[in-house]
Amino acid sequence: MSDNPESLALLREIRDNQREALALQREHLQAYQRRLDRVERINDRAEAIQGRAGKAIKAIVWIAIPLVFLLLLLMFLPYFSRLFA
Repeated sequence: MSDNPESLALLREIRDNQREALALQREHLQAYQRRLDRVERINDRAEAIQGRAGKAIKAIVWIAIPLVFLLLLLMFLPYFSRLFA
């Protein structure tokens, strides 16, 4: 192969473009990794919030619902007392 100046210039240009492309790919990969890390943090927070919500719902089920039934019973107590009096 002869050392043609045009060929050498073209090869250098290709090499430089490849370096730029690789640098751009690295930047994109780093940006993607940052976004992925952020998404993982958001998902972790969402899971924690869902866990707390689940505990709150359990508390409502075990406390509020029996209270509602007790209130209904107390509301209907005068009617029941007339029936059995």
